[in-house]
This record gives sequence, C-alpha cells and structure tokens, in this order.
Amino acid sequence: HQAFKIAKEELALFLAVSLIVLYLASVGIYYFENPVQPEVFSSIFHSLWWAVATLTTVGYGDIYPITPGGKVFTFFVLIVGLGIVSIPAGLVASALSKAREMDD
Repeated sequence: HQAFKIAKEELALFLAVSLIVLYLASVGIYYFENPVQPEVFSSIFHSLWWAVATLTTVGYGDIYPITPGGKVFTFFVLIVGLGIVSIPAGLVASALSKAREMDD
C-alpha cells in the first residue's frame, strides 16, 4: 500500500503518456496503411487494435503493415512498446524498495 502511494504520481504520468503514444501510434499506422489496406485500417479507431497489440508486444499478427513506411513506423512503435512494458516494472520495483527502506 505504501509503495503505491510512493509511485502513484509517476504511474499516473506514465499512464497519460502511454495513452498519448497509443493515439499517435493509431494515427501513424492509419496514415501509412489506410491507402493500401482500407479494409483493415479503415479508421483511426480500427487502427487502435493494431496499436494496442503492438505497443503491448502481444502482436497477434492478424493486422500488420505491408508498406515500407508502415514497416519502419512499426519498428519504432515496437521500440517504444518495450519501454511501455518495462517502465512500470521499474517504477513499482523502485517504490517497493523505498517502502522497505522506510519500514527499516
């Protein structure tokens, strides 16, 4: 409980930044892929599924880019996705360490 209080602000900021990145990834892939795959990337909202699967590094493979621009964009989104997965773990570990030090 104390660890959550310590990391609450950082986690809230991380969540806000993650939502912005999710939106930007949806817009970006829509821009690159809609002209050649309008049935798959039919709107920014439909592109959100790809963005969530890619940023969380799940990558189902049901929707994927076929244009060179979309593939390069996906590379950068995947790099950001690694941070989205690992940063919260670091924040929580740091908060738990601080909470333990406060108890000692």
